[in-house]
Amino acid sequence: MDSTEPANILVVRLGAMGDVLHTLPAVATLKHSFPRAHITWAIEQQWAVLLRDNPSVDRVIPLDLRRWRRRWWRLENWNEFVSTCRDLRTARFDLALDFQGLIKSAMVATAAHPDRILGFHQKLVRERAAGLFYSDKVRSEARHMVDLNLDLVAAAGAHHRCIAFPLPDGAPEGGLPSSDFVLASPIAGWKAKQWPPAYYAQLARRLRDRYGWPLVINCSPADRGEAEAIVKLAPPGCCALNVTSIEGLIGVTRCARAVVGLDSGPLHIADALGKPGVALHGPTDPERNGPYGDTISVLRAPGAPTTHRRSKTINPSMEALAPDAVFEALEARIAQYSLPEPHR
Repeated sequence: MDSTEPANILVVRLGAMGDVLHTLPAVATLKHSFPRAHITWAIEQQWAVLLRDNPSVDRVIPLDLRRWRRRWWRLENWNEFVSTCRDLRTARFDLALDFQGLIKSAMVATAAHPDRILGFHQKLVRERAAGLFYSDKVRSEARHMVDLNLDLVAAAGAHHRCIAFPLPDGAPEGGLPSSDFVLASPIAGWKAKQWPPAYYAQLARRLRDRYGWPLVINCSPADRGEAEAIVKLAPPGCCALNVTSIEGLIGVTRCARAVVGLDSGPLHIADALGKPGVALHGPTDPERNGPYGDTISVLRAPGAPTTHRRSKTINPSMEALAPDAVFEALEARIAQYSLPEPHR
């Protein structure tokens, strides 16, 4: 191995789902550029399933930061935390890359005591104090998060780009219709990014009338109540509830004919799998966080302001996306991907 190439690399991207997916091409580029390097990824435990069987990752270190933070006074949690820090340090990393730009992620990289820590310049991170932990601060003019992450690994010398989104196979969960279906995941990280529940009912009716397909409403177990309320708004037979784990979500997405998504992890899974569909954007900028591939159309109301304010109410720019407009965009994608003739 060239002495200038890193031999032992630590990747820090703790979460969340969409952000982990947007980091996959950067890590694939690291492995493609440094094929003999050993790559370890530190990630929050709940998202570790996304890295299962990833060909670019040699080791996954799942961290239960939420439990440690909430119950730090418990001896067993403290001992586990100390043991993890010791494990990171004894690995002797010569390079760490913090893709997250938070104090907690920078501290994880620092705990490993690598020779170098690369992170984004303070102007590009949410918590500027994270930059105090970096030995190299990388600037970038990239718009999309995938490209931003690729610029970070390029600063480490990884120039052989590999745009790949490897995901585990997953397995369908929660029961699915026997017919074709369109998948929708209506819950986002915060309420402002969500689409009005009644709009899903109108979309479901249009899908049934045109194709004879149900709209499957997917959610995690924690969001079951909110998803059930959406299903109840739809005419009988138009909607079905699907409650899954992350692995189940991947499996269900593979089965779907098309998807309707928000700026949230499930939409990025569909994008990574090359599914046709429509992405609904309001307060968040699709040029930064939207689909990276070309199979999903993006709808955003003209003049929608960009804000990451975590409001507890649906943003007016999401209410401006009419169900008929969403259906027409979805129908165009269905036609483009040569699906069966609609039900008459």
